[in-house]
Amino acid sequence: MSSSDIFIGEVIGTAVLILLGGGVVAAVVLKRSKAQNAGWLAITFGWGFAVLTAVYMTGSLSGAHLNPAVTVGIAIKDGDWNNVPVYFAGQLLGAMLGAFLVWIAYYGQFQAHLTDPEIVGDPEKKAIEGPHDNGGAGPVLGVFSTGPEVRVVWQNLATEIIGTVVLVLAVLTQGLNDSGKGLGVLGALITALVVVGIGLSLGGPTGYAINPARDLGPRIVHALLPLPNKGGSDWSYAWIPVVGPLVGGALAAGIYNIAFA
Repeated sequence: MSSSDIFIGEVIGTAVLILLGGGVVAAVVLKRSKAQNAGWLAITFGWGFAVLTAVYMTGSLSGAHLNPAVTVGIAIKDGDWNNVPVYFAGQLLGAMLGAFLVWIAYYGQFQAHLTDPEIVGDPEKKAIEGPHDNGGAGPVLGVFSTGPEVRVVWQNLATEIIGTVVLVLAVLTQGLNDSGKGLGVLGALITALVVVGIGLSLGGPTGYAINPARDLGPRIVHALLPLPNKGGSDWSYAWIPVVGPLVGGALAAGIYNIAFA
């Protein structure tokens, strides 16, 4: 795989991942959406199908890492770091593009949601009172990135590490293609189901980012978009869904090298 193939594949794949994954959250959360209140099952399966679609679409181009934690895990496993910056760049750009497309697809719903007094209340009153126990996260930030239900830093970090270890270890043990550089056809299906399982079992505390690009890219887009009454982007929490998955990916590779290599 050339550097250009890797970059293009990761941009397209991660954009599709976030478009479909963020899209299902928007569908469930936003006012005037036909899928509003469809629930957590819809979100977890939607993210699983997003992974499946993105991997099938771009596996032949870049190996479909679509996740810096997966890239780090594979690099540690193989001892090859040459293309890691290219993967990271493609993943972050793709995640931002996917989040932007979610905003386009749900533009009217975002407007309706963020101008509804039941959702945003009195913005002037909120500005005086300041942020509460949600860290200043705005009412639609969850469409773009993750946040904890209970803010306990060590627990939130541990949850992201544990979930990512499960994901990356699943990729390394049974999901790689014949060249070992990314997800194969069977690996795409396995990984999608693993993502669903992680969401159902471990997603409750933090929203299971398990992917630094998936969280950071859309959070940047949330901060930049002209959304009315959007509130804050919760930057005080933003390091956890970046650091946690990277640590989890490295731990998974260490476990693989000790137990399976």
